[in-house]
Amino acid sequence: MDNNQNIETEKVHKRRVRYKGTHPRTYAEKYKEQQPEKYADTIEKVIRKGSTPAGMHISICVKEILEFLQIKPGQKGLDATLGYGGHTSKMLECLEGNGHVYGLDIDPIEIEKTKKRLADKGFGDNIFTAINTNFANIDEVAKEYGPFDFVLADLGVSSMQIDNPERGFTYKYDGPLDLRLNPHKGISAAQRLENIREDELEGMFIENSDEPYAAEIAKAIVERNRKGQKITTTLMLKDVIEEALSFIPQKERKEAVKKSCARTFQALRIDVNNEFEVLYDFLEKLPDAMAPGGRVAILTFHSGEDRLVKKAFKALYKQGIFSEIAKDVIRPSAEECNMNPRARSTKMRWAIKN
Repeated sequence: MDNNQNIETEKVHKRRVRYKGTHPRTYAEKYKEQQPEKYADTIEKVIRKGSTPAGMHISICVKEILEFLQIKPGQKGLDATLGYGGHTSKMLECLEGNGHVYGLDIDPIEIEKTKKRLADKGFGDNIFTAINTNFANIDEVAKEYGPFDFVLADLGVSSMQIDNPERGFTYKYDGPLDLRLNPHKGISAAQRLENIREDELEGMFIENSDEPYAAEIAKAIVERNRKGQKITTTLMLKDVIEEALSFIPQKERKEAVKKSCARTFQALRIDVNNEFEVLYDFLEKLPDAMAPGGRVAILTFHSGEDRLVKKAFKALYKQGIFSEIAKDVIRPSAEECNMNPRARSTKMRWAIKN
């Protein structure tokens, strides 16, 4: 083989595209944060700064959950919202190799990643089973695998979903306005906005996120639709919100837009995923999925969710189905909130079955 052939057959090494400045800004540039097994030091630095590494999710109230659930070896448990698998991993450790945890997740993309992540930690099929289904189907799951000694439901959207622009959950980066937990089912947020009535949209913003500028934002969106200017991306929706709030004094506008964007995206996410209806179904079916003496802990991140959980637990306690329920919500510690700002709105409620 001559030198020319050597040059032709030699693999060309492509360098990773460098990001501008001293720190990565976009999701794609944060490649170190998305590989915790390779870059543990980077992960530690990001968490120490009070941020969540891209592609990761920091579990909330782990200590409080484990203290309440009192998991013992040999028990059978259900993580109704598997997500990144942080809570599940800690629950599995409590079993000490004896027992089983079943994890549910509607997201077909993240569930496979989490299954591998837990398998790499030594939690194989003998002790853990991942099921790609909505937690509203807890009755079907319990029929096959229950009843359960302990149940956890963390109703927050995982950080790896929020941070990935391709999923359309964040207004901070440009991406398709999707917001579906399962991108293969139902309609996207963009499709939902196409032909919606102004009064219906305003009601959605008020009910799902207590948006104070619901009327102004709904009007601006519907006016765009009338002009034939479809809102198909996250930044397009952010622009509409900015335009709708242009009447707010300049010095207050930036913060107002930021908060309204967060609330608007939350309201749309709750709507396209039918989150309140799903939670209602879950709470209705929950008691029959629990073993006698079984314990359940639920984390909520929105006042509407917390009201549903509180009401359901009170009703089941009055009926004698639950022997004990949390009198007050449990909140994450100040230290945890400083380390993980996304924990601040968390409320935990618990119940014990008779």
